[in-house]
Amino acid sequence: MFIFNGLPKLLNESVLEQIIESGELKVITRNSPTSYYEGADGPAGLEYDLAKMFADQLGVKLTLIVPNSFSGLLDDIKNGRAHIAAAGLSITESRKEILKFGPSYQEVTEQLVYNINYDRPKDLSDIKNGLLEVVAESSHQDTLVSEKSNYPDLDWKNNEKLESEELLQLVSDEVIDYTIADSNELVLNQRFLINLRAAFDIGEKKELAWALPKNEDNSLYVAVVKFFERIKNNGELTRLIERSYGHTENFDYVGTLFFRRHIESRLPKYQKMFEQAADFNDLDWQLLAAIGYQESHWNPKAISPTGVRGIMMLTQATAAQMGVKNRLDAKSSIDGGARYFASRLTRVDSTIDEPDKTWMALAAYNVGHGHVEDARVITEQQGNDPNKWVDVKQVLPLLAKRKWYKKTKHGYARGWEPVRYVENIRSYYDVLRWVNGKDEVVEPEALSILPQVP
Repeated sequence: MFIFNGLPKLLNESVLEQIIESGELKVITRNSPTSYYEGADGPAGLEYDLAKMFADQLGVKLTLIVPNSFSGLLDDIKNGRAHIAAAGLSITESRKEILKFGPSYQEVTEQLVYNINYDRPKDLSDIKNGLLEVVAESSHQDTLVSEKSNYPDLDWKNNEKLESEELLQLVSDEVIDYTIADSNELVLNQRFLINLRAAFDIGEKKELAWALPKNEDNSLYVAVVKFFERIKNNGELTRLIERSYGHTENFDYVGTLFFRRHIESRLPKYQKMFEQAADFNDLDWQLLAAIGYQESHWNPKAISPTGVRGIMMLTQATAAQMGVKNRLDAKSSIDGGARYFASRLTRVDSTIDEPDKTWMALAAYNVGHGHVEDARVITEQQGNDPNKWVDVKQVLPLLAKRKWYKKTKHGYARGWEPVRYVENIRSYYDVLRWVNGKDEVVEPEALSILPQVP
């Protein structure tokens, strides 16, 4: 055995063969909502999902390496201390000189980010009196270097310690004036840091891809290319991107602002009730609270024109089914709503995995189980996956069109409503988890997390 690019390799054995024989794929990534983070239900993030899927395809364990800095990440993959860098890396000409990139899987735009409490700059010449910080050795730093010829007075600081999300937090907290973020990073963080905006785009769209050490052995590179071809062709890549970003498309500043205020002013009165009801029904209380907010904005006296009432907006029939005598009593309503949602979960097809199972159950909570099943039937008829929310949510609005609903078992439904309902709850849920800091580590057996490799 000898050392090849920092990783042990047997003589005449390809990198891919060595990975399979060792039973371990080492992937270096970033700790961020766009790449990898430790969520309440375990590891999450688009890059994690992709890397785990690839490791499973190879039949090996995934080991994640999380460096202390972005520059450390680039050094580690360049020197072969990991097999793959899956970290939302932009393909740039300078990086192509030292790294080998796999197929592009997502396009992003670099954007100058500012705080809406201040004037929006129109171009880079407008920020000369403000403090601009970007992640050191990032593509954002490269962009500013290239823009220097157009804006001679342009000045900025390269931050060697913080990640992009942390710089966004500093802009939100008015510690610095500006940063540059990729569009996917901003859209995820805006729901939490609601005073952030993109002032303008900088340059053309950039492609994101995995990076590998640059060497003559192409075995792993070929496997990566085939992997992305497969998940692009079978729709799995689209579904994974939707899982990460699909519910963030319609950012509503006013609605999010009111939600954040209601977390402080209304939620404390009912949080214990949500926690107790969720615990009794084996649910996440934050998800249950998100449902309650979507239903009534946590108003226990809410009454709709159609007669649904209370904090969980139960119909009279549902309340009777759940044994709720007073729908306007907050505790009774929350208990009834929790039991009803738990019953929706049990009716979801057992072949559906999480988180799609929860999104299907939420849609059923809103529009009824029968209509969701009708949509799943149509989804399958169209050649898509009836077990994936990203496919079913495209079909649900068709239930309002005679051409489609006349062929279904349960007939007409205002199918666009459950789609909006589920996506809103997903966003509320994300914000609640962020505010409450409940993202604790749950490590599955097939995953190892390593600190930065020395």
